[in-house]
Amino acid sequence: MLKKTLTTLTATTLILLTAQSAAAHVEVSADNPQALAQNVELTWSAESESATAGIKEVRVVLPKGIAPADVTYVSGPKSWTLTATSDGFAVKGAPLPTGEDAEVSVTVKQLPDAEQLVFKTLQTYGDGKIDRWIELEEPGKAEEEPGHSHSGNPAPVLKLKAAALPQPTSTPTAPATTPAPEPKPTPSTSPVAAEKEDKGGMSGPTWSIIGIGIAGVLAVTYFAVRRRNQASE
Repeated sequence: MLKKTLTTLTATTLILLTAQSAAAHVEVSADNPQALAQNVELTWSAESESATAGIKEVRVVLPKGIAPADVTYVSGPKSWTLTATSDGFAVKGAPLPTGEDAEVSVTVKQLPDAEQLVFKTLQTYGDGKIDRWIELEEPGKAEEEPGHSHSGNPAPVLKLKAAALPQPTSTPTAPATTPAPEPKPTPSTSPVAAEKEDKGGMSGPTWSIIGIGIAGVLAVTYFAVRRRNQASE
């Protein structure tokens, strides 16, 4: 009877431990889960699975459309820092107390245009153990809950809303302008006009010469007549 009881307790303990291990996971959330959104803060919540060591590192593989250079560190456990990797980033530091969950946040410059983003995540403990949350959801299998998968070690998935529609831009109307008046032609003396003026009348100097000539003729005539009168007397 005692043996049967111990066997039952052992089996129950194994079931509970297995259930606890299956329930533990890493989740990712966003303050603005929308395609093409900019400066979005992403947060990873990594649950501890180890009963002997604490979490010391959370490493994330970025999906297509997000480069390591587009990620900046926001927050995490005390003294932890962010380091860029060839395919993503790692936030690490001194191991946390055994059983304590880890939470890290980063800001992404812009999310890609997609329906969902998969962030494969590796969770490392102080004793070297690594939980690999990298399995993808099998096509055709429904999810039990949003963000959870039927896989044993599901990769965190972030569902995105459709990108915002671009706002229509109105073309500014230019103010009406009053046409400038056409310049009036200014009178000018052309060579042809000057020639016509010369033909139509004589200039001042010409009249002066004629007047002097007439005066001279009159003077000569006067003296000639006077001399003739004196001679006849």
